[in-house]
Amino acid sequence: MNTKMLCMGAMALSLMTGAALAGGGTGTSALDDPAKMSPFFTDASMKTMKSEKEFKAAWMAMKEEDRAGITKECGDQAIAKSHDNFCKMTKQLGGAN
Repeated sequence: MNTKMLCMGAMALSLMTGAALAGGGTGTSALDDPAKMSPFFTDASMKTMKSEKEFKAAWMAMKEEDRAGITKECGDQAIAKSHDNFCKMTKQLGGAN
């Protein structure tokens, strides 16, 4: 019975670890959230940013706490690197320093 319990415990641990690892790379950043980011881009793939004027209007239309969260995320070098142009634009608007 101990062997059976040990195997079940190992399998449960393996499943939990796999789920945690799989969930870790799914883009938990607000910068990966299409609902928040689509106002800044002209296309559904979020590759082409809107003009500076449209970007600023979308930025100012966001809630202050959302702007603060995005500003903080743009301060993270890894996130800022993968969202380079977007973070540069937020910095121009007084975002992450």
